[in-house]
Amino acid sequence: MSSPTQTHAATRLAWLDVLRGMAAMAVALHHATYYYTPQLRYHVFYWFDPGKYGVLVFFLASGYIVPASLERHGRLRSFWIGRLFRIYPLLFVACAAGVLPFLLGLRGLRGGLEQYDPVTAVVAHLTMLQDLLAVPNAINVLWTLSYEMAFYLLIVALFVTGTQRRSAPIAAVLALAALLVGALLPTAALSRALGAGPVVLFTAMVLVISIAAAMSRRPALRMTGGLLGGGLAAVLVVVNGRVGPWEGLVCLAVMFSGTVIYRAEHGQIRRRTAALAMGTVLAAAVAAGVWNARLSMTAADAHTFQRYWTGSVVLAALTFACVMALRQRRMPRWLGGLGVISYSLYLLHPVLLMISDQLFGTPQQDELAWLVVFILVLLVLSWATHRCVELPMQRLGRRLARRVTVETPAS
Repeated sequence: MSSPTQTHAATRLAWLDVLRGMAAMAVALHHATYYYTPQLRYHVFYWFDPGKYGVLVFFLASGYIVPASLERHGRLRSFWIGRLFRIYPLLFVACAAGVLPFLLGLRGLRGGLEQYDPVTAVVAHLTMLQDLLAVPNAINVLWTLSYEMAFYLLIVALFVTGTQRRSAPIAAVLALAALLVGALLPTAALSRALGAGPVVLFTAMVLVISIAAAMSRRPALRMTGGLLGGGLAAVLVVVNGRVGPWEGLVCLAVMFSGTVIYRAEHGQIRRRTAALAMGTVLAAAVAAGVWNARLSMTAADAHTFQRYWTGSVVLAALTFACVMALRQRRMPRWLGGLGVISYSLYLLHPVLLMISDQLFGTPQQDELAWLVVFILVLLVLSWATHRCVELPMQRLGRRLARRVTVETPAS
């Protein structure tokens, strides 16, 4: 039975589940409309990209709650154990389902992944940094997890150095860097120069060392591990990402913006400072997309990208602001329920689309009916994996975390 404190905390953060549910369904519908309702997708896509919109909402929600959770408990061991048991079990299931058709000889791997050394591909995905290692994602949506991992490494670095409350200047600097120097930075530079294999293996080694050291009882080792991991994340995002460095920097700026909102709400920074940082991020994120599209695309493609990029960024910001403003009101239970299973929705919908395409192909009629059936099957499947995979592993992670020695919080 939940304690009153736990019940209050769950109620207080229910609005985050609403945001996650909306974001997960936006991404799932974005990909599903390729198959089932391409005409509808065309009209929606004219104004904004539902996939980018959903991802940005996810990043804002993660930025709001993840650093707060780390700082509230003050234990790096508990943090990393919780993150690993929260993310990896379902990730393994989804990746296994994603590569099964390849193993059965039914179709190739996404993005030509079979052209890579199997060890390199597997290790890259185990680090969860594969999109920052120039290794194709086994499932298309996994690229966002690479930026989540980079964010975790950065907030741990800030935590061990006692600078975790400087989220506002960090968010602003990241966004301005995306605008001012993003176009000058290379893409996948390390992997092209040194080869994917060596970069992947070196990254895996540094990642393991940094997390292990950050979980140490010794302050000096915690400091070293945190800085090592943060440095690794910064280098990979700036010079080795699959997407343009400007977009990677925007992703991090958006996540730190979520942290800025949390700090302002809890009186840790001035609201004026938070507003200035948020305004800078919003303006610089939009401008970075507009400017970089102009530099790298034809005039027609640039105009299209600029329109839906701007719409996606602005709508994501408005969605977060509106849901947060209404957080004291009763939220629709079904929307909160979507948020509870949002991780399963997010990871499994591409796999389900792949299976549907393999078995039935692209429907030529009754497209809307196919879309409705897809959504229903996805909801049932996601509920099942949440109950059978996510919840048991999260409970196991919490039990393991309770057994670790309580660390002294960073000052």
